[in-house]
Amino acid sequence: MQPFKKIKSIATPLDKVNVDTDQIIPKQFLKLIQRTGFGQYLFYDWRFEKDVPKKDFVLNDPVYKNSKILLARDNFGCGSSREHAVWALDDYGFKVIISTSFADIFYNNCFKNGILPIKVSDDILQKLFSTKSEIEIDLESQSITVDDVPISFHIEPHWKKILLEGLDDIAVTLLHENKILAYERSHKI
Repeated sequence: MQPFKKIKSIATPLDKVNVDTDQIIPKQFLKLIQRTGFGQYLFYDWRFEKDVPKKDFVLNDPVYKNSKILLARDNFGCGSSREHAVWALDDYGFKVIISTSFADIFYNNCFKNGILPIKVSDDILQKLFSTKSEIEIDLESQSITVDDVPISFHIEPHWKKILLEGLDDIAVTLLHENKILAYERSHKI
């Protein structure tokens, strides 16, 4: 994973609640055997009608073409626990998702795949939905800056370290390699 420091981008406003993983990446696109290639199918049933882009869906608006921040309403990532949903969001280009709440497994999968999920209050989310300005996310200072106004957010220290250092599960395990080797040496049969 790439280390995460700062992101500055216009935010894509997905004004929907209870967005489940089946909508994020529909089941018919789960045949790929690698983590890439899923972005083209992100929100497929909402984005396309018979493979033709729907003009009224936010991801088809050219204003948000290179957006790296997704705004979503309550309970984002609910439904099945498919990690493919996070892979699709990442492959599409999103590096930050801001919502008032996330499904637990989805939330953890975001960190494990280099996406920063940020939980904010309804008031802050509404402010972010109403801005047309770029938003800056600074993980080190744990701040969201919009219209030159910083807003702090909470993140568990473990997850912050994971993202700042770009550590996946294997890299985290390797941080403890000396302890693992010492344990194995002391427990030889």
